[in-house]
Amino acid sequence: MFDSDSSSSRRSAERANDWPAPAAQLAAARAFIRECATSCAPTLLLPDKDTDGLCSGLITYLTLTHLGLSPSLISIHFPAKGSNIHAVPERERIARYGARYVIATDQGSRGGPPIVDDPKTKTLVVDHHWSTEFPDGAVVCSAAQCPPVATASTLAYVVCTEMIERGRKDRGVRERLDWLCAMGTMGDLGTSFKWEVPFPDMRDCLKRWTKKTLGEAIGLLNAPRRSAAYDVETAWRALLNSATPKEIVNPDSGMDVRRLFTARAEVKSETDRCARKPPTFSGDGRVALIRISSGAQIHPLIATRWSSSLKGPRLEIVMCANDGYNVGMTNFACRVAKSRKSAVGEGVTDIIVILKEYASRVPGLREAMGEDFARGHKEASGGIVLTEHFERFWEVMVNAEREEGGPPTKKRKTGGKLEGSGQKNTLEGWVTKI
Repeated sequence: MFDSDSSSSRRSAERANDWPAPAAQLAAARAFIRECATSCAPTLLLPDKDTDGLCSGLITYLTLTHLGLSPSLISIHFPAKGSNIHAVPERERIARYGARYVIATDQGSRGGPPIVDDPKTKTLVVDHHWSTEFPDGAVVCSAAQCPPVATASTLAYVVCTEMIERGRKDRGVRERLDWLCAMGTMGDLGTSFKWEVPFPDMRDCLKRWTKKTLGEAIGLLNAPRRSAAYDVETAWRALLNSATPKEIVNPDSGMDVRRLFTARAEVKSETDRCARKPPTFSGDGRVALIRISSGAQIHPLIATRWSSSLKGPRLEIVMCANDGYNVGMTNFACRVAKSRKSAVGEGVTDIIVILKEYASRVPGLREAMGEDFARGHKEASGGIVLTEHFERFWEVMVNAEREEGGPPTKKRKTGGKLEGSGQKNTLEGWVTKI
């Protein structure tokens, strides 16, 4: 196991070719895909709904068809809004496809029963989310423990390009995989991401398509899954039917692309409506909460936006909780406060550990919130829990005491009265504008 904070571990991984995943896992993933492509058997792809998931899924799709699997044998499935491939209703829907090969990309990993119970069905998991447990019986290719952690798109790209020849007839496929890798990776890591070793060399790709075009395409592809309609299939079709990134950013390319623009406008409107909701703070000052209600999946966007502007002497995490995305549920997203990163450096704050520690203060609460609590990455986590459980969870944070010797909570005037001595969830200067 590699320590993500250790440069020596990184060098060791590169020397052993254990990047972006352990060499044995890369080999097993390639063997799985080759077997699937030559089997002429029904195949189901389970890509995640964001740009990294869509691009890693399409990289896999194009590789399978290039190796000989007929597109008519490939089905695509996206879980329902607010659900995931591990939920019982989704597993039942997945089973009904009757697939003999199932490939999940960027879906997050957790232990439990097989994604499909039929022993004749083989499953491959391609992922980069932190986990040491995986579905029973699955072939696993995970980047989570091989720093620097690759995205699902980069992982799929490294797996698949090794199986595509470098001849003239294959050039078009490789060029398409290049920009899919670049776009999916920048979808997770940002358009300013520096493509340094061991990441693939994307200089020609970025020069040809430009970061501006790729960045706009990323925003458009992310929009449908954030909209209230949750029209992920449109994003998939738009990506599948686009030969170049420029087609994705051109509304004249077709109906699916025009729907991307409509979804983006809706998401922007909802984000603008909710983004200025004032935050409240945990009693120990470590967590800032913005509470919203929207049918759109804008809570990660708002958490990210506020994380760049909020400041506090003890602030570590910015959380946005959305009570309107699914009835009776609270979807929340957490990001590390930028001020925290500036003070102590990257990678120090582990959101997942902190959230679980708060939950552990109430006996049984962590278990009650289930497997969709504190998922994702150490610096970009979140969850989906019953609203009644989230209320208890936030109450724990509100009542949390600041550590001994920490900076005192400053007082501020509200309605002519001083606050601070009796109220633990206030911080001076939270009104930094976004």
